[in-house]
Amino acid sequence: MRVYIGCGGFSNEDWAAPGLLYEGVRKDDYLSTYAAHFDAVELNSSFYGIPGLKAFEGMVRRSGAQTRFAVKLNKVFTHERAPTDADFDRMLQSPEPLREAGVMGPYLAQFPYSFHRTAENRKYLQGLAERFAGHELAVELRGADWDLPEVRSGMAERGLIWVSPDYPPAGGLPEPQLHATGDVGYLRLHGRNAGSWWEGQSAAERHDYRYNRAEMDEWAQKIALVQGDLSELYIFFENTTKGHALKNIPMLREALNAHGVPVATPDPAARAVDPGRLL
Repeated sequence: MRVYIGCGGFSNEDWAAPGLLYEGVRKDDYLSTYAAHFDAVELNSSFYGIPGLKAFEGMVRRSGAQTRFAVKLNKVFTHERAPTDADFDRMLQSPEPLREAGVMGPYLAQFPYSFHRTAENRKYLQGLAERFAGHELAVELRGADWDLPEVRSGMAERGLIWVSPDYPPAGGLPEPQLHATGDVGYLRLHGRNAGSWWEGQSAAERHDYRYNRAEMDEWAQKIALVQGDLSELYIFFENTTKGHALKNIPMLREALNAHGVPVATPDPAARAVDPGRLL
């Protein structure tokens, strides 16, 4: 099993604080700096606006084509749920530079908690699976009403990847378990800030949590149990607030290696990217 570990987004401005990854780094160099340390990233900007071909070409260049990109579906697919044919075309075609460079990970459909398991929503999800057939599509369903074996079985039949989450113990959310619906797994670690999950005014507040070593060891044990079922596993830390994820990733790498799941730590010197270099 090849494990890819990264963060939810790379343009985190609070990482420019003293002692963190982007201290003294120009914003234009954030991605090249990130790519020197992590082998995967979850692209958040595509949720707000689908980047064009040139934007994706720039991502490949700045990352040195050495970091996998999981591309989040635009909100028109998951929150507004009224995509046009043009939206599908752009979402499917624009990341082509990532595919050509061999760094395209799964698409991510992050549905809101309000997307409950109704007949209408099940039909919508079926239609989305059909339109993305032939592409890896990971689906995060935040309501506990979806957290059922029969749902995962149906997703497996349709080639969809169940997003395994780690949410706070706040009620109404799926359990923190790692499930496989195919040979690619997808884990999102949101932190366990129960006090801010429902009441938080921003994603930064909700994700203001740093895991301890025992919690990372707990996840390493769960991952070790499924490594024979998966060829690839993507792990993304969403607790990027205050650089929490930057501290937790080394913890998880260490725990995984201790549990017999080999994970390499990228060598920043070897992976350093010249942002001006053309591929």
